[in-house]
Amino acid sequence: MAREHHYGVTVEWTGNTGTGTSSYQAYERQHEITVAGKPPISGSSDPNFRGDAQRYNPEEMLVASLSACHMLWYLHLCSEAKIVVVGYVDRAEGVMAETAGGGGRFERVTLYPQVRLQAGADVELARRLHHSAHARCFIANSVNFPVACEPTILTA
Repeated sequence: MAREHHYGVTVEWTGNTGTGTSSYQAYERQHEITVAGKPPISGSSDPNFRGDAQRYNPEEMLVASLSACHMLWYLHLCSEAKIVVVGYVDRAEGVMAETAGGGGRFERVTLYPQVRLQAGADVELARRLHHSAHARCFIANSVNFPVACEPTILTA
């Protein structure tokens, strides 16, 4: 039997300016995302949709989730393969297209991890492990759009 994992998150709208959703312009898109025992994340919509640019939006969080999941699997696989990673940064990018009816969907996300390995590490194996990390990433396996990975591997 497959093991199930459950994740509880609370999202609370905090953008009522006094008149609720009496018009599209009457309310703010601010919200707080909380998980028991963790600090809140301040969210809003994308500024293109009347959101606050100082807060995280759901689209950014989706791209961040894909990036973080890939990174965590990659670090796991490298540790098992005895490849010492000493630095990792990903400047991931997502592309979302709006549809005629006002909705939209992600078309793709590309991860650009820059990985720094300890001197003498097997660079080719380190590169191949990105494919394995992608295949195991829970988030990438859950989305219906392509997720590409274009890593740069450096040695210290």
